[in-house]
Amino acid sequence: MSSTARTALEIRGVRKAYGSTEVLHGVDLTGRAGEVLAVVGANGAGKSTLIKILAGAERMSAGELRLDGERVELRSPHDAHAHGIRTVHQELTLVPELSVTENLLMGHFPRRFGGLIDWRAAHARARELLESIGYGAIDPRTRAGRLTVARQQMVEIAKALVSEGGEPRILVLDEPSAVLAGGDLEALFTLIRRLQRRGVLIVYVSHRLAEVTELATSIVVIKDGRIVAETVPERTDENELIRLMAGRGPGRLYPTRRPDAGEPLLTVSGLHRPGEFRDISFTLRAGEITGLFGLVGSGRSELARCVFGAEPAHAGSVTASGSMSEGGPTATSGSGATPDGAQLFRSPREAIAAGLALVTEDRKRTGLVLGLTTAENIGLTTLRTTTRGPLLDTGRRRREVTAMVERLDIRPAHCAKLPVRTLSGGNQQKAVLAKWLLTGPRVLLLDEPTRGVDMATRAEIYRMLDELARAGMAVLLISSDLTEVLGATDRVLVMREGRLTAELPSDRTTEDTVLAHAIGHTA
Repeated sequence: MSSTARTALEIRGVRKAYGSTEVLHGVDLTGRAGEVLAVVGANGAGKSTLIKILAGAERMSAGELRLDGERVELRSPHDAHAHGIRTVHQELTLVPELSVTENLLMGHFPRRFGGLIDWRAAHARARELLESIGYGAIDPRTRAGRLTVARQQMVEIAKALVSEGGEPRILVLDEPSAVLAGGDLEALFTLIRRLQRRGVLIVYVSHRLAEVTELATSIVVIKDGRIVAETVPERTDENELIRLMAGRGPGRLYPTRRPDAGEPLLTVSGLHRPGEFRDISFTLRAGEITGLFGLVGSGRSELARCVFGAEPAHAGSVTASGSMSEGGPTATSGSGATPDGAQLFRSPREAIAAGLALVTEDRKRTGLVLGLTTAENIGLTTLRTTTRGPLLDTGRRRREVTAMVERLDIRPAHCAKLPVRTLSGGNQQKAVLAKWLLTGPRVLLLDEPTRGVDMATRAEIYRMLDELARAGMAVLLISSDLTEVLGATDRVLVMREGRLTAELPSDRTTEDTVLAHAIGHTA
């Protein structure tokens, strides 16, 4: 990018306070046309607030914002859109009951004579738009809610680019790659570089620091509501960025694993769900952390939901063993039957009773009830044990929640009474984990547990998983992050197109090898 490129965005002295609490303290920021301006910081640093101000969702308490040198006020998302600012938030905003076409073209459908929607033309237009940005594999007729989170993320990006008003002047991407891997990730990078060449300013918010140093033309670090550093990739590295974000060195991200696999706690045999996965068999053992890697569409998330009883299977069985009952280990199969007579869990309730827990990939939609407090969310899974008849045992609830808040260091310390939606992404994820740990699971399934989480919180999650495994739990870590899936686990299962294609020891396997199995390019 030329140093003479026009200044597309200027933020000067921006402050934001909620009551007496100030979360942004005089932020100054400049972005030029054709630049990828990366914004990095720990959870709670102020990134989300800054993004909301740019999106018109929050109004600054003080300061000014200039676009192409002209001072503007963004009173609403409509104002931001009218000024050419498009924002793709980390939280998905698609209407799940509508098709991809309807989500993309909402309010701007091609019409036939008489005003009727021309659905053939609409689907063709949507397909053309998806193909133009490298996402042609998505069928525009599919209901958005049936897509994986990764593909929903792709549609969100497409929606930001094709909405009324033409191409954006500024595109704000909040953790756009958190659930992408392989070709999907490369398609995103290709799109960003294409927009760069057209003079679009990309504001790129990410916790994936390797991506930041590869993709960005400039980097700003925000900490405690202040810009603490401005740099370029050529003059920094991941360790230095972590030091600036945290105020200290990076330390060790992944605990040293000494796997001591014990008895089988979960056995999956011949599991089959038409159109999603087939003939899946694996075993999870006490004291072991197993990784599950696959590209978008591989069936990894669908498999987890099926094992947990949230979706039905056509064939196969799921058996949980080693349950904590008097007289030693027992084996528990689901009480539901597939068409071939094998046993499965008919519902999450049955799976929970057998000692399973599932942390889903979308904490906002399926992990939390955003209208409730943190304490109410954490206590959702134990309502049966904290109620006496129609009455809630508030004392027991308070003790359990307080213990979990302290154990997982959920912040702020008084978060129990706060609406969970006010917590940072990392602390929301800790609240989801706390909710499931209260059930006392023997088998913990986690789908993208570090999505949108800063490095310090990631390290805390990895340490917690290590402690749980050492205490005898079986852990399945589903992730699209190759570094994570090798660094935090003992062995890795690889899925491709609905099948398990490899089982590899984490400490003797490279990222290239895992990816080769995931895309089918093994020798």
